[in-house]
Amino acid sequence: MDRFARLAARVLAASEAVVAVTTRGPGGTLSVEPVEYWPPRLSKTEPARAALCRHVVRAGELVMVDDLAAWDDGPDLVGAPATGGAFAGVPLFGEQGVLLGVLAVYDSAVRSWDAGNQKDLEDLADAAAAELRLRASAAQAHQERLGAELAQQEAEKATGQARQGVQDLRIRLGRSELLLRAAELLANTSGLEEVRRTVSELVSGDLKPAYVGLVLRGEDDMMRRSVDPGSTPVALEEQVPLYALTASWPTAQAARENRVVSVPDRQSLIEGYDPQTVAVFDEMNLASAVCVPLPGTRRPTLGTLVAAWDEAHETDVHERAVLTVIAGYTALAVERALHLDERISVARQLQQAMLTDLPEAAGLELAALYRPAASEDMVGGDWYDAYPLLAGYDAEAGRQPLAVTVGDVTGHNMHAATLMGQARSMLRQADIERANSPAEAVASFERANRHLHTEISGTLVHAHLLPRPHGTWLLRWTNAGHPPPLLARPGHEAELLTEHGRLIHPGIRPRADRHVDERLLEPGDVLLLYTDGLVEHRGVDLDDSLGQAALLLSQAATDNAPLDQVIATLADTLAGARHGDDIVLLALRVATQRVR
Repeated sequence: MDRFARLAARVLAASEAVVAVTTRGPGGTLSVEPVEYWPPRLSKTEPARAALCRHVVRAGELVMVDDLAAWDDGPDLVGAPATGGAFAGVPLFGEQGVLLGVLAVYDSAVRSWDAGNQKDLEDLADAAAAELRLRASAAQAHQERLGAELAQQEAEKATGQARQGVQDLRIRLGRSELLLRAAELLANTSGLEEVRRTVSELVSGDLKPAYVGLVLRGEDDMMRRSVDPGSTPVALEEQVPLYALTASWPTAQAARENRVVSVPDRQSLIEGYDPQTVAVFDEMNLASAVCVPLPGTRRPTLGTLVAAWDEAHETDVHERAVLTVIAGYTALAVERALHLDERISVARQLQQAMLTDLPEAAGLELAALYRPAASEDMVGGDWYDAYPLLAGYDAEAGRQPLAVTVGDVTGHNMHAATLMGQARSMLRQADIERANSPAEAVASFERANRHLHTEISGTLVHAHLLPRPHGTWLLRWTNAGHPPPLLARPGHEAELLTEHGRLIHPGIRPRADRHVDERLLEPGDVLLLYTDGLVEHRGVDLDDSLGQAALLLSQAATDNAPLDQVIATLADTLAGARHGDDIVLLALRVATQRVR
């Protein structure tokens, strides 16, 4: 539940979030107990928050309050400490409308909740309720296992006439354990690939089919086979990856008619389906199959779970029951994965939209790269920027002064990405108004950050490139606590520009004494700005990473390799595919043709 509390706080940009569950005491008395707060706290007892959650339970519907101080308190808040700010809570419902708990967010300041906030909170509540339902199913399966174990112990003490009963209990115990594993494992999946792999392992281990597949129904009523990239491709998934809901496939029939479809032998396949279906089954040496629909909460079916055997197989009522329950767990996991994938995709697109298209710059070659963290669920605050300055235009050579920035706003969530967009805009405005030096622009940004209470903290390198005679450029930069830039010259070792100052933080009073450093860039020189995700990795010495980056950049400068290839090689070599932090690189090279 801490994941949903964390996501609710981040997605709704709230200062606090809580997941509470309902319990019944003696006499059926209903109470609400907070189980997870975000940010985490040692004590789960908070009378005002608990009273607000009780009010949501009593109301049985979404409650959104813009100003708690002006709100007409209900009976649930009588005697609770007074509280201010804003509140939004939504009940979590289980099977047959059973109230499971509350998902709520709080803000210390008054705010106006909009329809988007309501939709986000309700979507997260749907996913949290699904998680609670899975947990409840797991607990029920666990109780069944304990009961079966006790019954088994009693049966083993009975006479020989009870041996058959003991065997039946063992079978039921095995299936109860399978369902318990399914509830536990599928409750912890976070992506479609993981759901597909988990389902395949569960079904293969107990029912021993030759093939287990998952087919998902899209909004366009097309059936798409979910593929496990870690396993060997099969003919069924390669030859027919996509087909219509109306197609003559048993998986499509199960989803279309929302019922279990059984194909017990090859003759049933020939009689009920088209030749292509028979041909693909024959190629995979499959002779029978059972297809179970995945029940959806917003639509009748999400797709189909299919198990197939290489010999005739008539599924009995117990096997069907097991597959049906597993399909239910799978459907909940699929809905949760689709919901989270959609949120992450939207967030990633928003962050990509805020990154800059590099300008054309006469006399300079520019290249940039952004790679999100492989293990992060949400976006972050890393960014790069490049734009022309107004003053100092070299009319004879057509060279425009340029500002470049690489920065890292603290945090790995939508809030950090939003602050990144504000920092980028404020720094641009500061450069337009105060373009005399990069330090003045950063100081102006810091003053605006403190005055407007935007609470932006982090690091950055901000630089101005000014055209100078004979194709050279004067690099003037200020470093606010950021990893040092690298400067490489053909035939020389790369240099770390280690000069730096204090980081950006709203609690530090801005001063006008940020230092500006200078270097004259010659034709062929390569400058690299980057974020810490490139060189800081668990178990790897930072100096070794910086040394390797310097070596690669020096070689690239000497070989005059294209910059987009250079920065891609740096990211692949130093961070790899499974890097744990966002990576941003911005590189520029001074043109080798001298300008007169």
